[in-house]
Amino acid sequence: MIVPDFWAQASARHRDRKRQITVRRFGWSNESEADARAMAQQRADEALAQILQGKSLQRREPVRAYNGADGVPIREEVLARHGEQVITRNSYGAHCLNSPDTLFADIDFDPPRSRACNLIALALLMSAAFVASQTIGSNSWPLWIVAAIAFVPLGRAMARVVNRYRGGHETIAVARMRSFIARHPDWGLRYYRTPAGMRVVATHSTFSPRDDVVAKFFAAIGTDPRYARMCAHQHCFRARLTGKPWRMGIDRHVRPRPGVWPVSDEKRPVRDAWIREYEAKAGGFAACRFEGSLGTTRVHPDVRVTLELHDRLAGAKRKGAPLA
Repeated sequence: MIVPDFWAQASARHRDRKRQITVRRFGWSNESEADARAMAQQRADEALAQILQGKSLQRREPVRAYNGADGVPIREEVLARHGEQVITRNSYGAHCLNSPDTLFADIDFDPPRSRACNLIALALLMSAAFVASQTIGSNSWPLWIVAAIAFVPLGRAMARVVNRYRGGHETIAVARMRSFIARHPDWGLRYYRTPAGMRVVATHSTFSPRDDVVAKFFAAIGTDPRYARMCAHQHCFRARLTGKPWRMGIDRHVRPRPGVWPVSDEKRPVRDAWIREYEAKAGGFAACRFEGSLGTTRVHPDVRVTLELHDRLAGAKRKGAPLA
């Protein structure tokens, strides 16, 4: 995991009678902005040389704060460092904990979707359309169109009924965790409620984000696929520590848009004003709420330090604080 303090961008150009090529690349450093500029220029020069040799490369790297192109670290403002754990401000203003070895997992409670329910709904509607067509005759084609359009909404409604019958999102998520622990009794898990899902932390050991066992754990408990891809791409685990602004009554997005770091000096006053408003409200909310533990009570010493930091900064045990 690399979370640099300094960023820069440089360009390299080639021009002849047939074409003009401009390549831009980022550079980063934990030492100085000058080192970041030097790295950016070196990467731009190397990319241009490869393009001139016939390789197909992007002329410009995407300007993204997180989960950008492989090989580009997390591009966010560093707020604090606690050993190997780094706290950054993401593109919409929230504080995030970035950990190279404490396994955090996110579970999103999306609207229930089931391929089986969709197929059952399609079969029911097609059967109904067929039976009706035998009565109506040649004017039955609107029934087939209705069946083709309506099976997805009906399938989703059926999936919601099944979800409620099974106890709801949280009950299903905890059941998956219990099932995993039954197969891996040496594991320890802590789980938290978030505004739109759950957060799970493995407590018994540290992990590398690209370990095969991590991917299997993510799949077993229903981790958000986007979060799993981010962990693999950026070689780290992540946990949001403060609320999302729109959940705290802040309608305006972080300024200037799109919120990526760094921000030029002339635009810093606008950003700083937005951040002051955000920080004033964030203290009254929690990012998650501790719910319980499963499995072994043994906690790895390094994980214990990270958990204490996480719980304190996320307000996980702050009574009465609304989740955001």
